[in-house]
Amino acid sequence: MKMLKELLHIQGVSGDESKMAVFLYNYVNKRKHLWKVTPKIYFGKKFHDCLLLAFGKPNTAVFAHIDTIGFMTRYENQLIPIGGPEIIEGTVLVGEDRLGPIRCKLLNKEDQLYHDFARPIERGTRLSFEQNIIINDTFIEGAYLDNRLGIYNALKLCETLENGWIVFSTYEEHGGGSMPFLLNFIQETAPVENALISDITWITDGVHHGEGVVISIRDKFIPRKIFLDRVIDMAEKSGIPYQLEIEAFGGSDGREIQFSPYAIDWCFIGAPEDQVHSPNEKVALKDLEAMIDMYRYLLANL
Repeated sequence: MKMLKELLHIQGVSGDESKMAVFLYNYVNKRKHLWKVTPKIYFGKKFHDCLLLAFGKPNTAVFAHIDTIGFMTRYENQLIPIGGPEIIEGTVLVGEDRLGPIRCKLLNKEDQLYHDFARPIERGTRLSFEQNIIINDTFIEGAYLDNRLGIYNALKLCETLENGWIVFSTYEEHGGGSMPFLLNFIQETAPVENALISDITWITDGVHHGEGVVISIRDKFIPRKIFLDRVIDMAEKSGIPYQLEIEAFGGSDGREIQFSPYAIDWCFIGAPEDQVHSPNEKVALKDLEAMIDMYRYLLANL
């Protein structure tokens, strides 16, 4: 859990993912020689803050977004949400501008958001939820499990992956935007037919803690049934606990795959969480374990 805790403490609000990108790049370079297959690494100015790892001869790509929801400072102590954060009066926000570290509270007055920091904060400063990680025998709780757990899953997959892409994308929480150039590069470099979205979904009336990783049949968008049937059949044969999700709302990097000019099948697979987009997101450790096991099984068999 040490690496996961490191991930959870790195700020990366949409549009400001560089710290997370550098952490991932350094992590991969330190450990790549210990993995079953050493990947080709694509990183740098050409890719903005995205990181791509190509293992062996890929047929499937795994996408994990590295950004989070948060807030941006405006004028007169005003705040504007980035993505869809839960608005809870008194929530502690943290960040930094050129004058130094910032720790303040979120205020909601007449449907306008403010901070209570003692001095003006530079315009355009990103603020995120203060981290408070709680781990016991059953659950992990903290801010930004979405999508730090998706990143964690992707990094664990790197240890044993023989063939496939692992792709860390940006902007997902606030409209997307990096996927088109990532898909173009992948299809020109080592094309794939399948994609799995390593992200975190919701606890609902049909999805529960402790019952396994979630395979999403649909959210706002609908993947191709023939591919979903194949994934679900494999999941059944694996013996790994899983749940099926059907929702009318929500989206992920899968949306941009479906809207792309490439014939790539995709499926969202992730652990479910409670208290979504709040400072206290909650995921069962059993479901996280099932997520990691399921990805390893699917990447070996797709």
